[in-house]
Amino acid sequence: MFRKTTTQRLTSIAFAVVAATSTVVASNLFAPTADAAPARGTALAGKTVFLDPGHQASAAGHDLRAQVPDGRGGKKDCQTSGATGVNGAQEHTVNWQIGQLVKAGLESQGARVVLSRPDDTGWGGCVDERAAAASRSGAAVAVSLHADSTARGADESKKGFHMIVPSLPVPDATVDRVQSGEGRKASTTMRDAFVKAGFPSANYAGVRDGIQTRSDIAAVNLTKVPAVFIEMGNLANPGEAKALAGRDGQVKYAMAITDGILNYVNGNAATGAGPAPSAPTDDASGLSSIIPFVEQLLATEDPEAVARLLMTQGQDVSAQVLKAMLTIVYGLFDGKLPIG
Repeated sequence: MFRKTTTQRLTSIAFAVVAATSTVVASNLFAPTADAAPARGTALAGKTVFLDPGHQASAAGHDLRAQVPDGRGGKKDCQTSGATGVNGAQEHTVNWQIGQLVKAGLESQGARVVLSRPDDTGWGGCVDERAAAASRSGAAVAVSLHADSTARGADESKKGFHMIVPSLPVPDATVDRVQSGEGRKASTTMRDAFVKAGFPSANYAGVRDGIQTRSDIAAVNLTKVPAVFIEMGNLANPGEAKALAGRDGQVKYAMAITDGILNYVNGNAATGAGPAPSAPTDDASGLSSIIPFVEQLLATEDPEAVARLLMTQGQDVSAQVLKAMLTIVYGLFDGKLPIG
């Protein structure tokens, strides 16, 4: 359960954004009533994005240990419920909650979003079934959300995100062509979005510049559209577990992921799997450009102070980015802004 103070801050932000939009950006960007959704953008119009919030809560009558193809000629377990954080956070729930925020942000820009599972309680399919669903969707990119765990207890020494890419070549010729080309480009672009948002690259498991190469991940071995497999952070690290499970942190992760997808789909992708940027770069048109601004808003409890920030620093935020930000915050409240 999230802290009441965090919810109150987000409520204040949502209220202040709506109240200030007539002067911060064009008045038609947002609906004038508290329970109406923000107007949709067009940056992703006509595009499909497949989102896979990794794992699931229960077997729902299925055999999680049933052996399914791993994309390398072998077999692996159908599915698992995922890791448990040092703070008790369940990975499948973290993935689902952040996925819902990303979905809201993408849909605010006109995307059609296909989810691998309908909720965080029932059956979501084996790993091979999710890969097949991603391939059938014809998505511009398929993104799998995960959170790593390096120990049963606390592990403060290991931290950071990484993207998992498949060892090449992949046996399936189509998968090999897609993942060696556009898949690598999409993964590198997402890596860069995480760096620009201020997340550190993982310092363990042989990760280099935010990228880890593995042969055992069915999601990337079997998917025939560009695939991005994200380990957002380490649930064994107390600080990262807190961020992954808390709404403040989840907003930041969701914005980085949304930014990475926007950059890749709109052709602003990285050109190769080179080193990660050593520091956040100038990205005035992307969501990552306002991460510090959002953090300042999240730390502000007074609605009038939030409104003042929007009237000052908010003037420098593009209308498209501010609209997507509001939609992500809006998504935290299940489609209804809690005003009043």
